[in-house]
Amino acid sequence: MQNGNELYALDISDASFVQACGGPCTEGCVTMARIGEDAWALGDSKRPDLPPLRFTTEELGAAGIDPARFGLGH
Repeated sequence: MQNGNELYALDISDASFVQACGGPCTEGCVTMARIGEDAWALGDSKRPDLPPLRFTTEELGAAGIDPARFGLGH
């Protein structure tokens, strides 16, 4: 498993973020991109100026976040 320093060292300039919405996405949504084999980035479409947070698959699972909800495979 990668640590936080390794996750934040990954280049995400070409990452393809997708949105997951629980309802209408008129006010913004959480965005997610796979940034490595066991690495994910979560952003906020309402705050595109803020850098995305980065997590491992295990950390996402512990938080109850499933990449499949974003149309992304494990």
